[in-house]
Amino acid sequence: MTDQIQLPLDLPHPARPQRNLRQLQKRAPVHRVTTAVGAPAWLVTGYHEIRGLLGDARLGRSHPDPDNAPRSGESVLLDGPRGDYETEQAWVSTMRSRLQPFFSPRHVQAMRPRVEALTGDLLDLLAKQGPPADLARSLALALPREVIGDLLGVPAEDRAALDGWTTAISDASDRERSASGLASLNAYGRELVARKRTDPGEDVVSRLGADGSLTDDEIAQLAMGVLFAGYETTAAALCVGTTLLLDSRDQWRALWGDPGLAPAAAEESLRVVSRLLPPDIRYARADLEIAGAAVGRGELVMLDMYAAAHDETVFDDPDRFDVTRENNPHLSFGFGLRYCIGAPLARLELQTALTELTRRFPEMELTVPAGELTVRRASFAAIPESIPVAW
Repeated sequence: MTDQIQLPLDLPHPARPQRNLRQLQKRAPVHRVTTAVGAPAWLVTGYHEIRGLLGDARLGRSHPDPDNAPRSGESVLLDGPRGDYETEQAWVSTMRSRLQPFFSPRHVQAMRPRVEALTGDLLDLLAKQGPPADLARSLALALPREVIGDLLGVPAEDRAALDGWTTAISDASDRERSASGLASLNAYGRELVARKRTDPGEDVVSRLGADGSLTDDEIAQLAMGVLFAGYETTAAALCVGTTLLLDSRDQWRALWGDPGLAPAAAEESLRVVSRLLPPDIRYARADLEIAGAAVGRGELVMLDMYAAAHDETVFDDPDRFDVTRENNPHLSFGFGLRYCIGAPLARLELQTALTELTRRFPEMELTVPAGELTVRRASFAAIPESIPVAW
């Protein structure tokens, strides 16, 4: 354990390693820190410690005194307590049991033709419009939005609003903006459920409504949670994966020459997506010890996924983006009982997009150095404002 440290240590960026964090990681696996909003917390930087804590029932997202809980930032959804302390674990079990069928290997496999068609349509439009282009807007943000919109039954004309709401919700510097975005998203969720009651389709919201075991508010909560998680993180992985592929011509050429590398390229994109994401936050539900540090009930524990994904004791040459990496036990989908149920769909989107992009645009290149890309500063994910490309 080290002396107390002020966060943030480094600003997240797709092409800039977090040197200060890596130096901290080498000193110890857990550290006493002060968050960006002045709250005391524990920052965990060791891969093995984080892996164990991700499945530890002594940590959760709720807090026994939410109004006075320590926070990592101002996002009402991401930076403080979430859910009811007494029912959190039961709700997580309910959520997983209701949503699991929609993300089973069989269901995701059935979605493959639609994901491939959406990817093809987006790349057709990109080719038609011609260079220069913004790959973030044309593909990395657009594909997850369309896929999750299809899954939930969101009408096409409503999908453009999703990015604005999710970006506002994750604003770590403006609680009022974050609360407004969350209110808008929740209101839309309730409206969507009501629409599906009268005009159901073959989608998640309609089928949850037909199940009869959940209230409309619970369905809306589940659906909007899927929307947020399924859109923002997959979009971030596509942004960082395409950026680093374009910044590493040998990697781009390797995938172009061997589409069989697509699964490894997707996993590598998922490993390095941690470059764009803040630490996961948890609250101790009981006193516990983490690598010799005594953590008290109710204290904030921050699991730094960037540090875990760049731990030199686990990953060879962790700063290198490598589509041929064979040993890649990243933790981007979590671990244990809370392993992300949307993992198969995210993998399908990434593999399809990266394969088709390199196949159809073998000469594509960034028009600015990757290190000079600007990113969204107040958002949950430091997604590039744009990824300017030509071919």
